[in-house]
Amino acid sequence: MKKMITILGPTASGKTPVAAHLAASIGGEIISADSRQVYRRMDIGTGKDLADYTVSSIKVPYHLIDIREPGTKYNLFEYQQDFFDAYQDIQSRGAVPILCGGTGLYIEAVLKGYHLSPVPQNQELRDSLEGKSLAELTQMLTELKARTGSNMHNKTDVDSCQRAIRAIEIETYNIENPTPRRELPPVDSVIIGINIDRELRREKITRRLKARLEEGMIDEVKALLDEGIPAEDLIYYGLEYKFVTEYITGKTSYDEMYSRLEIAIHQFAKRQMTWFRGMERRGFKINWIDATLPMEEKIERIKQLWQ
Repeated sequence: MKKMITILGPTASGKTPVAAHLAASIGGEIISADSRQVYRRMDIGTGKDLADYTVSSIKVPYHLIDIREPGTKYNLFEYQQDFFDAYQDIQSRGAVPILCGGTGLYIEAVLKGYHLSPVPQNQELRDSLEGKSLAELTQMLTELKARTGSNMHNKTDVDSCQRAIRAIEIETYNIENPTPRRELPPVDSVIIGINIDRELRREKITRRLKARLEEGMIDEVKALLDEGIPAEDLIYYGLEYKFVTEYITGKTSYDEMYSRLEIAIHQFAKRQMTWFRGMERRGFKINWIDATLPMEEKIERIKQLWQ
């Protein structure tokens, strides 16, 4: 059985091209670890860059991209099961699974085999929390987590009222319904981190944001709204979808949307790196590779670490 390879790194570090070139070279298939690329028709804003999966006319198979409709709430519990199904499928065909993405929580959950339980929506609770400020919701969540002994996931639990309410719903459910948890085994993997200098990362984020706006990111969000997806559901997805929706619905000007979004993406990349450093403290060995090395050299180094 060939060992899995995990390629992680912050946004704009160039993870996907590395994973695709590696997959083409060793007969691998990519499992995405991105919490937003699961949604169909959310392409530019989530940075799917599907052209990256074709390397020298080899089409690299990918999994867990375009598997849900926009407007739905995909969660870690579902991801864990979907990952495991894809992982077993790839291994059954003798190919190498390559996990690639920047959602640290998803990566850690599948490598460690987190024990999770599904949590249904609680409309009564949601109605009672309606209208509370983000500060009030954050305070409630902190107190609930102190009772359940679970950790705050850096800022992702509370970067919008909607996410905070969902997190409160989960903690409340776990207090009221201690359920038997589903067990999936941990997965042994060589972990590669794409290390990009902070200044270069900032420069790439800015360049990429401009390119995505030119490629039609605003039209993409408009089309989703025209489909009838509520604005608050798009805002829930954060970053590009949050700020562009606010611009389209007249809450902000174009310039304000652009500058706030750019700052938010820089902050997001910083939080990703904080998560990966935390993984190292929690016992994961991440082999960091310089993002600026030529592609061939990066692939050779990864193969050496893997073999």
